[in-house]
Amino acid sequence: MEPGPSGAVPLGVFPPPLQQVFHAPRRPGMGTVGKPIKLLANYFEVEIPKMDVYHYEVDIKPDKCPRRVNREVVEYMVQHFKPQLFGDRKPVYDGKKNIYTVLALPIGSEKVDFEVTIPGEGKDRIFKVSIRWLAKVSWRLLQETLVSGRLQVPLDSVQALDVAMRHLASMRYTPVGRSFFSPPEGYYHPLGGGREVWFGFHQSVRPAMWKMMLNIDVSATAFYKAQPVIEFMCEVLDIRNIDEQPKTLTDSQRVRFTKEIKGLKVEVTHCGQMKRKYRVCNVTRRPASHQTFPLQLESGQTVECTVAQYFKQKYNLQLKYPHLPCLQVGQEQKHTYLPLEVCNIVAGQRCIKKLTDNQTSTMIKATARSAPDRQEEISRLMKNANFNLDPYIQEFGIKVKDDMAEVTGRVLPAPILQYGGRNRAIATPNQGVWDMRGKQFYNGIEIKVWAIACFAPQKQCREEVLKNFTDQLRKISKDAGMPIQGQPCFCKY
Repeated sequence: MEPGPSGAVPLGVFPPPLQQVFHAPRRPGMGTVGKPIKLLANYFEVEIPKMDVYHYEVDIKPDKCPRRVNREVVEYMVQHFKPQLFGDRKPVYDGKKNIYTVLALPIGSEKVDFEVTIPGEGKDRIFKVSIRWLAKVSWRLLQETLVSGRLQVPLDSVQALDVAMRHLASMRYTPVGRSFFSPPEGYYHPLGGGREVWFGFHQSVRPAMWKMMLNIDVSATAFYKAQPVIEFMCEVLDIRNIDEQPKTLTDSQRVRFTKEIKGLKVEVTHCGQMKRKYRVCNVTRRPASHQTFPLQLESGQTVECTVAQYFKQKYNLQLKYPHLPCLQVGQEQKHTYLPLEVCNIVAGQRCIKKLTDNQTSTMIKATARSAPDRQEEISRLMKNANFNLDPYIQEFGIKVKDDMAEVTGRVLPAPILQYGGRNRAIATPNQGVWDMRGKQFYNGIEIKVWAIACFAPQKQCREEVLKNFTDQLRKISKDAGMPIQGQPCFCKY
């Protein structure tokens, strides 16, 4: 059993589970074939001190909160209990269960409970937080493992380093997996359907030969555009102008709209500065002028009231689009309805639904970069990240080199190609290209049954055009040593 930070092992404290290790396959050799070439890799050397860091488990109730909320709770806790517990320490947190510090917290091995209150919209939120010591994590062991070339890399040490490197970025940006994203600034790549491209960066710490490396790369993903729900609906339903929609939505339009907005968070605009947020659970079949809900009067009597009437009486708000449906938000059984025109899509919501073919094509075009452009973008990301001035990275004594790692690659010789025919010519590809003109396949076959499927309209691709195409195809294939016999068995438009 490993002793606690104070050196004592109290009764009832169980040892941490056996350390997990990563078994890397042994490299078979360095390779010698080909012409050496100097390359730059998007890896940056990380220097770590030979010391131990302290690993604590944190438990937050209510559980199953988003990581963003957990981080907010821990940040409030660190600031509020600074004098009693944290002092000048800058703990790092992974958003789930793990906290790491450079110096041990003054709690020994005992579990310590806290109550953290976070100011909320309308009312404060109260969380129960408990912290208990788990183990010491040795970065000295990690360094010794890398230098010695032993196969067992301690995963707990790598995890602690990764959490320290990601802590500040996790609070500044929107984390998605191992990537971080921020709202578009200086660019705009709409995807249609209320979606847009956000650019960010991928970051991960990797063990390499004799040292730790930081991998940085450009990344992009789809987010929902922060905009009024009315505009979102118009994009989804291809309505150019909302004034062109004087009638209520058809059933098919409502189904399409519901499919896109269900599960998204919206914020209201009719309550002044108090922009409460809700999650959409449905879209009503009836418009705001007809959608009713049970309203309890001051006398205690319950009456049926339409959404449009309620907003007129309660907020003195005459709906501009009472013919449009309402969003049902929160829990379905509570019957909370909001008119579309008082709702905005909350910023920073990643699109996890499947992109359409057009959206996928637009995404590919927006993210395609040449190698020099990618190198320049990664260098810019490193400059903006400024890891060596990160107060949490400084706390743990970590240093990151600014320059990409130089590695030696090998340009392998191109394979020799053997053609067929009488000459049996030989060709060596140049830059991945070779010329088939006047040459035949090494072992061509004869095609006896074949067909044509034409996806163009018959007006654009007439029969004589197809005949010329088939004649040319048969001639070229015969010259290449792969004859196509006869006419196609059918031609389908």
